[in-house]
Amino acid sequence: MYYVRKRMEISACHRLSLSYESKCEKLHGHNWIITVHCKAETLNSDGMVVDFTHIKQKIHGYLDHGNLNELLPFNPTAENIARWVCEQIAECYRVDVEESEGNHVTYER
Repeated sequence: MYYVRKRMEISACHRLSLSYESKCEKLHGHNWIITVHCKAETLNSDGMVVDFTHIKQKIHGYLDHGNLNELLPFNPTAENIARWVCEQIAECYRVDVEESEGNHVTYER
């Protein structure tokens, strides 16, 4: 089995829709650290699990400096973002999202 990991920093804003009163309901930003974990039993024709550049284009290229409420069709919690990122990359089996220092989420397929 081959394993690769791509770590990216994304600056983006969001506001959360919650069932309770919270300051997170106001628009605010984070420097998100998103780590995409991919695996494959065999390498593709280029000798890779997945090209790191393709991961960066799909995730960083789409989300960086954006309003996540406008870019994503769900309440943009760290948990929902982690699942969405994993769904964008076929070879992905795990995503780690650090919303701010000390706030970390892991999603595994």
